[in-house]
Formats: sequence, structure tokens, C-alpha cells
Amino acid sequence: MNRRGLLGAGLGAAAALTMTGCGSLGSSGGGGTEPEKGGSGGKGTHGSGGSSEKHVRLIGDGSTADTGKQPNQPTAPVPLEPGQTPPQFVIFSWDGAGEVGNGLFPRFLELAGEHDAAMTFFLSGLYVLPESKKSLYRPPNNPRGASDIGYLTDDHVKQTLKYVRQAWLDGHEIGTHFNGHFCGGSGSVGDWTPAQWRSEIDQAVSFVTEWRTNTGWEDVEPLPFDYRKELAGARTPCLLGQDNLLPTAKQLGWRYDASSPGGLQMWPEKRQGVWDLPLQGIPFPGHTFEVLSMDYNILANQSKNSTNGMPSRYPGWRTQATEAYVAGFDRAYETNRAPFYIGNHFEEWNGGIYMDAVEDALKHIAGKPDVRLVSFRQFVDWLDVQDPAVLAKLRTLQVGQAPAGGWNSFFKQA
Repeated sequence: MNRRGLLGAGLGAAAALTMTGCGSLGSSGGGGTEPEKGGSGGKGTHGSGGSSEKHVRLIGDGSTADTGKQPNQPTAPVPLEPGQTPPQFVIFSWDGAGEVGNGLFPRFLELAGEHDAAMTFFLSGLYVLPESKKSLYRPPNNPRGASDIGYLTDDHVKQTLKYVRQAWLDGHEIGTHFNGHFCGGSGSVGDWTPAQWRSEIDQAVSFVTEWRTNTGWEDVEPLPFDYRKELAGARTPCLLGQDNLLPTAKQLGWRYDASSPGGLQMWPEKRQGVWDLPLQGIPFPGHTFEVLSMDYNILANQSKNSTNGMPSRYPGWRTQATEAYVAGFDRAYETNRAPFYIGNHFEEWNGGIYMDAVEDALKHIAGKPDVRLVSFRQFVDWLDVQDPAVLAKLRTLQVGQAPAGGWNSFFKQA
């Protein structure tokens, strides 16, 4: 197991697992269960962007910089035309979003570029804080410097900064996965108050915007965005604590939250003024129950939370994971066109089969008519320009329910 620890939790009654998000077994704490917005009216060009030829205004200590409008964004979103078939939105997202030398962060940046896809990277603030400075972190209801995920080595912090920088220049979104990933015990994020969430968020932002002060590195380029303006949403550790997070998220002007557990493949609505975009139950081949659309939840129902299961079973598990993602996509695409959310971690669990499954699923999805591979931020850009009555109508479609008589007839019905 690498220093980042485990992230995730399982779903499925047959496996006696609950529909929760991610957990951890880290090196620093006790074990647990795991500046302008772009549009989204069409897909942009996602390549290896660069900030040369741009005016750069350093922010604060120079850890971040205002380099202007984010490149590689899709065209501005527009409302659906009367009777128009809704696009099929698919959002691939990554919890933690640190690079620990296994090459997974650049691998999926390259894959996204090859398929004109935007993604959301939920950066853990501790992944840009050197372990030597861990006393700067004061987690709510936990000892100073504690974390249920491991701190990264200095080299891995540098790699994380490199790929977060590239991700933003390529057109992806940088959200937050907060910091210490506390899933159990008296310090669990599930028990944090709105004020404690605000403290955790302020610290996550400070680690990202003050990494130069905290590391002393002068030869590393700044992140090319104003993180306070960039930050539009989050996913909490283990999908816990959303109820108390939402008041703080609204106060901060966040536009969405991707933390609620046990979502369905239906069109979303707002909670407390914030778009609620949960991971979703999807068909799990060979079983009567559904599995949450996250790599670890599939693992939990295959190798019972062990990240190093029986190698002889890896090929079958990889196929099953791929087919689960594909089944979830196909069900939405062929029926209610509900957005499809997939959560991942840059981990080599069970021989890396979940990374292969995610790649296989993306290749299956990409290029199909009406499909848009976007970030969460780009998706809510689209939601926010739609007629509320149209969105309300879309929300009447249940999981796997196609519009009777086709989309044109569906929208004409009272």
C-alpha cells in the first residue's frame, strides 16, 4: 500500500456494505473506512496547455497566479431548444488528485486529451503541504497535524503541483477533497459543524495558495489560477457530513457539492441553494443489487475491502468493473439522459484493474452522439442557463425511464 492510504467504501446489500464514499488507512492517524468560468455548450480542445505568451499576475507569495481566462474551455452553454434531446453529460472525477510516482495522474490527463474530455480533480490540500510542516494543519476534533491519509514526500508534492498545473491549463476543474480525510471516531467529518467545515476549507485553500512559503521552493512554477475563484465545489471524505457542509458551501458561493451518498441516475436538484450531484447506484453485473459509481465501492464488493485480492481474479473483476460503468452509462444514455458521475482515485488497487476499467469505460463512452465529457463546473454552467421548468420536467423521469413518445412529445406534455 502506498503512503496515500485507502480511500473508499462499498455498496451492496449482498456484501453487507453501506452506500458510503471513501475511507482510509493512513500513516498519520487511526484507521477508518476509507478566473472566469468556461461554458459547457460543447466540447473544447483539451491538450497540453501552456501559459507562455500570457500576462501572469502573481497572487500572494507567488504560489498561485492570475493568468487570465482558463484555456481549453467549451463554447458557452445555451438553453435546450423546444423538444430537443438533452445531451448525455458524463463527469469523471478524482478524489485526492495527488501524484505519488505511479504515473496515474499524467496517464489520465493524456487519455482526457485524446478524447476531448474535461474532468474534475478534487485536490486534497495536504498533498501540497510538506510533512515537515504538518503542524500547520489543525483539523477539527483531531490532534494538530493528524491525518488519516499519509502526507506525500517532497518529490511527490512537486509532481502533484506539476500535474495540477497541467490539468488546469488543459481545461480541467480543480475542486477540493479537503485535507485529513477523517472517516471514523470522534473526529469524523460526519460530525463537523458548519464552522468547522469553514476552518477545514480555509486551511485547504491556504495550503494550495501558500505552498511556496511552506516549502521554500523558488524554482517551481506557480499554479496558474486564483484558487479562491476557481473553487466551485467539493466531495467530502467518505461522503460524510454534507448536511453541515452545505450552509458553508452556500456562504462561500460554491455552486455544487458531489458528496451525498446513494444517489440515483436521475436529473439533479439543488439542496440549500447548491446543486447536489451525488455518486450513483449503477447495475453490478452478476448481482441483483447496484454498486456505487466509484472505483473503491466496486472493489469493496469484489475483494471485501482488500486492495490486494487474489490475482487470479483480477481479469474477471476488471471486466465486471468495466461492465458496471458501461451499464450505468448505457442505461442513462438510452433512457432519461440523466448525467452520469464516476468517482475515482489514483490507486493501483488489485493490480490497477480499476484504472484500466475506467479507461475502458471512457473509451466506450467517448465520441458517441450527444455525449459531453465535462467537469462538474462545466455541467452546472449548463444547468444554470436552462429553463427551470425544463429541468423540473426532466426530473420526473425515473431511473431507466425513457420519455414516452420521444423527447419532442415528452416536452410538449403539460
